[in-house]
Amino acid sequence: MPRRDAAELAHRLGEHAEAVCRHYLSNGRRSGNYWQVGNVRNAPGRSTYVRLSNSPKGPAGKWTDAATGEHGDLLDVIRDALGLIDFKDVADEARNFLAMPRSEPEQRSSRASATPVPAGSPEASRRLFGMSRPISGTLVETYLRGRGIMTLHGTGSLRFNPRCYYRPEDHGPTETWPAMIAAVTDLGGLQTGAHRTYLDPFGLDPGGKGKAPIDTPRRAMGDLLGHAVRFGVPTSVMAAGEGIETTLSLRCALPDMAMAAALSAAHLGAILFPPTLRRLYVIRDNDPAGDSARDTLAERARGAGIEAIVLSPELEDFNDDLRHFGLHALRVSIADQLTRQDRLRYLKRAA
Repeated sequence: MPRRDAAELAHRLGEHAEAVCRHYLSNGRRSGNYWQVGNVRNAPGRSTYVRLSNSPKGPAGKWTDAATGEHGDLLDVIRDALGLIDFKDVADEARNFLAMPRSEPEQRSSRASATPVPAGSPEASRRLFGMSRPISGTLVETYLRGRGIMTLHGTGSLRFNPRCYYRPEDHGPTETWPAMIAAVTDLGGLQTGAHRTYLDPFGLDPGGKGKAPIDTPRRAMGDLLGHAVRFGVPTSVMAAGEGIETTLSLRCALPDMAMAAALSAAHLGAILFPPTLRRLYVIRDNDPAGDSARDTLAERARGAGIEAIVLSPELEDFNDDLRHFGLHALRVSIADQLTRQDRLRYLKRAA
């Protein structure tokens, strides 16, 4: 949809702001010139304010969530209240509410794109990644830097979603949390899945390391087996590990080496090899699952004629090493684990 059409729709909705709020935010109530509700997902509460008429502070329909600092317009309210992903679905819903006709070209083009997709499917993961934004200046950047990860160039596979849907495993009501969204891709670069790390919007909790205080702050969707979250383009050498943070921690020490995060021990053992690969560094976690993944992946690599070398942390994983010992100590600890050729190629540049 052209941007001017979106602005026009938001303006038209603003002319009927109270009616929109009563329909989509029914758990709220009017208070003066505002509609108050818990959030734009229609949770009970009073932290979100929707302006009901134009004022010197701004136009009708603009909202702010005082708890998170998020803000938007009534198109965002429709999207989040109904859990829509594709913006064309949001526009269609807005037009239906306003009883506005769609233009003929848009009617034709929107039918396919507005088709619902199965939850957790590769297409759903692509939509989620597409509606998220780059991490620069966001809570994702704060989260990663809070874990000691300062090397963030080449992290286009990571994005930020300020209100990512979360359904508790006990089938409780759907919640929204800010989240780091990671694209899982195949060897050709096609996105096959996504990984969500839900984040604490109120700051970095040392106990939770910045993750949201929910039962399962990490979730994946789509087709994951054999694929990975990728940083850099592999040539003859690359490294592969389990978690995103563990892999990015090693990348702080070896910023020019291509790396891939398989997201779990089981998936690490099954990761597919680029055709140009000649040497693989296996990023090991210090636990039984990590040992099993190390052995499985190393055996598969050697069977494919690829040299496999295991990189082992001092503590539980390389993020623990980075946070407790610092970057210089991490470089020293892995120097002897690299081949001489790769020491000169990668550590010299990182020094």
